[in-house]
Amino acid sequence: MVRRGVYCLAPPYAKVRPHPFVLANAMSQGSYVSLHSALSLHGMIPEHVPVTTSITPGRPETVESTVGIFSFRHVKRSLLWGYRELEVAAGQFALVASPEKSLLDLLYITPGSDDPSYLDELRAEPQPPFEPSRFLDMAARTGSSKVLRAARRLVASWSTSPDYATL
Repeated sequence: MVRRGVYCLAPPYAKVRPHPFVLANAMSQGSYVSLHSALSLHGMIPEHVPVTTSITPGRPETVESTVGIFSFRHVKRSLLWGYRELEVAAGQFALVASPEKSLLDLLYITPGSDDPSYLDELRAEPQPPFEPSRFLDMAARTGSSKVLRAARRLVASWSTSPDYATL
């Protein structure tokens, strides 16, 4: 049992081990994988992410089980957009935030995320298909001045990077 209502077979009986993103979607209806988990999937942060983190309209919680640690972060319903279904393992599909939305969700949830020192520590590097103009448009759509300020600072810092020209 992963949690009440979500089960998977033990390794000797399971033909396929379910991907953590698929389990996270099943654990919280209406959720999608985002934040560090999706940023790592999209190759935008260099760190390994041991916790599968999702955005949910439900209550925030952390679930520790034998198959992993799952964190669910609450946002208001008007911010539940910017994700799509991706194949995360052979024949396994999960709802995952786009690279732009993953970063915006992180900026939205993190207190002080518009601080330049926080943005430097984040070490987020945009990778194709990340689109800075779409990122800024999406930041404006959140309605958060903090998120828009942080997004503008990030894009400005990337524009001075030699790797930015490849986007």
